[in-house]
Amino acid sequence: MTTSPLLAGRVALVTGASRGIGAAVAERLAREGAHVVLVARTVGGLEEVDDRIRSAGGSATLVPFDLMDTARIDVLGQSVFDRFGRLDVLVGNAGMLGHFGPVAQFDPKTWDRVIATNLTANFRLIRTFDRVLRASDAGRAIFVTSGAVAGEVAYGGAYAVSKASLESMVKLYAAEVARSSLRVNLIDPGVVRTKLRAQGFPGEDPSTLPAPEDVAGLFVELASPACTRHGEIVRA
Repeated sequence: MTTSPLLAGRVALVTGASRGIGAAVAERLAREGAHVVLVARTVGGLEEVDDRIRSAGGSATLVPFDLMDTARIDVLGQSVFDRFGRLDVLVGNAGMLGHFGPVAQFDPKTWDRVIATNLTANFRLIRTFDRVLRASDAGRAIFVTSGAVAGEVAYGGAYAVSKASLESMVKLYAAEVARSSLRVNLIDPGVVRTKLRAQGFPGEDPSTLPAPEDVAGLFVELASPACTRHGEIVRA
């Protein structure tokens, strides 16, 4: 007797899917049977992820655009519903580091872009996909946070502020949908080997860090219809 993949028949959308954690999670969700909608700015990176998914027998759809394009995000929910008739899993992974530095000396344009990418874009995603996720028999929304939100180390800049605000917003959203079948959680992937990590800690030896694939299973757990966790920050 064969067992159906955990996410067979499900549709999942992953932002920041062209590399790092986003790519690893998208490929793992596809292996579990989900059709994955790949969202990122870089078309080339998305095509590579799509090729790997298809080579492994999975299915995906590429949606290349910048999350700063809020007008496009606002119609994304209806577009996905029109094409697939559902969305079961939303993974808000895309993030921007900007730079570390004193708040008083932070470049305002960089500050605004980091906040827009890490916080406002996720608000727009919640807004456009709320109805579709609630319509699923087991909607799942997963957002990526960071240990930087603790604010215990100086110079975290807009990145730390945006992730702290993201946590507050997602917890609020989780409380609002608590009586529905939608489960909403955050993942702090910890110290994972990514380009963003290398940008923030250039002196670190990446060979000593876990790979993005090492945390992808945790996303699958939270994306599963069997998941009961809700309103949590799950540490990898």
